[in-house]
Amino acid sequence: MEISFCIRQRILVFIFFISYYIHPLIFGDYVKQLFYISAIIIGIIFFTDHYVLAQTQQRIAYVNSAKILDEFPEAQTAQKQLETLGKQWQEDLDKMSKEYQEKGQEYQKKSALMTDEAKKQAQQVLLDLEQKAYDFRLQKLGQDGELEKQRDKLLTPIKEKVLKTIEGIAKEQKFQFVFDKNEQVQFLLYGEKQFDITFDVISRLTKGK
Repeated sequence: MEISFCIRQRILVFIFFISYYIHPLIFGDYVKQLFYISAIIIGIIFFTDHYVLAQTQQRIAYVNSAKILDEFPEAQTAQKQLETLGKQWQEDLDKMSKEYQEKGQEYQKKSALMTDEAKKQAQQVLLDLEQKAYDFRLQKLGQDGELEKQRDKLLTPIKEKVLKTIEGIAKEQKFQFVFDKNEQVQFLLYGEKQFDITFDVISRLTKGK
């Protein structure tokens, strides 16, 4: 098991304490030399660990990706396009739903006076309207619908640009890792403000450099 940096410090101090104050009263010169050698070895380990620790320290930064997308003009434009498209399709779907409700209410009022054949026709109209609305929702607003495809088309190149910018800043400022911390995603539970490069990324994206 590896001895921690702090524990090794304590061991070193303890051995020097024994070497100088305790062991001359108990042990002979031979054992005294062994203590000195042990102290030297642990001293080397101590300073080696200190040097390695200093050389291998990692720099870590974080960003708020949601804020970057909120303030990046290209992302704002894409989001407005998606909102406009989604709103239009939702309005079309609402019209279909309204037509279905009106036809259903009309059927309820007249069904008592209808022949069996007229009822079947009216019921089929309602079924067709219901299916039409379902298909439209699935095609336009579904998980794999046109709105999601359009979202991927518009936002994928923007996200790639953001990631490339983050990578460039991380390399310039010598950060080995960059985490994301926003309201939806918490890959980082705590980070000091000085390591937040969110506004560096926004600045570079908006300036186009």
